Amino acid sequence: MKIVIPGGTGQVGTLLARAFLAQGHDVVILSRSGKGEARTVHWDGRTLGAWALELDGADAVINLAGRSVNCRYTQENLRAMKDSRVDSTRVVGQAIAQAQRPPRVWLQMSTATVYAHRFEAPNDEATGQLGGDEPDAPSYWRVSVDIAKAWEEAQREANTPHTRKVALRTAMVMSPDRDGIFDVLLGLTRRRLGGAAAGGRQFVSWIHDRDFVRAVQFLLEHEEFEGPVNLVSPNPLPQRDFMAELRAAAGVGLGLPATKWMLEIGAFFMRTDTELLLKSRRVVPGRLHAAGFTFEFPEWPQAVRDLVSRWQTTAGSEGTTARTERKAD
Repeated sequence: MKIVIPGGTGQVGTLLARAFLAQGHDVVILSRSGKGEARTVHWDGRTLGAWALELDGADAVINLAGRSVNCRYTQENLRAMKDSRVDSTRVVGQAIAQAQRPPRVWLQMSTATVYAHRFEAPNDEATGQLGGDEPDAPSYWRVSVDIAKAWEEAQREANTPHTRKVALRTAMVMSPDRDGIFDVLLGLTRRRLGGAAAGGRQFVSWIHDRDFVRAVQFLLEHEEFEGPVNLVSPNPLPQRDFMAELRAAAGVGLGLPATKWMLEIGAFFMRTDTELLLKSRRVVPGRLHAAGFTFEFPEWPQAVRDLVSRWQTTAGSEGTTARTERKAD
């Protein structure tokens, strides 16, 4: 297949590009700057250009474009998060609409954050409660939910009758790659900072990187899928348990807990927002399960042991490379 991945230079795009290239597919990445794992074509993420020709005759488009949520939730950053998602989705839809041979399928990145801050019951696609009106959640959290809803609406509004459209409501993708969310959490854990956050009742939804890639491939192949699909492990768990398993896998006995005010200070210095830690994301993969998709890593204890082992292997190989380069110098 020819697969076009707008916004494919980040962690998730790199995972997908590597997997598709290994299978012999033709992969094209659209990027505003930088180079990805495959042939990379420039676009601005807002306006039609020569890049749109790559979609004409392609088999699939997987749009991952959007500003990182790992930032301070200032008005400027929130506006950039929304505009980068909505604008890129809208222009991908325009490119598909004008193609003489439109792609058969368009997978559009979305987020599990669209669901409510919830403890008592899991959210699947059929019965899940969308967020925005929870009385026990800070009012500014509604903005990220509104961004997610606008993101999905931009795909729904696209006039692409010959292209199947799927919105990927994705949880945190856990991979051992450097600077990803797992790398950050493991780094905090190794510094004895991987304890319960504000009591740790809030649920963490996650997905192992290999299951994420396999689920995307499953959705490309199964034509019955349209609309929202949760890309999450079937077993979310409270944050205190999530971090306890991470400490056990990393061989770290102590993880200092943190109160809300301590998290606010830490988030300020890390240039991020506490919503990423404090919102309860209890999301399950209802549609994938119903279709018979099986997870290689359905449980966090098994998944985190694999991730730590691969992270350690990568760290060792990077250290060997660095020592070899120093000797060569």
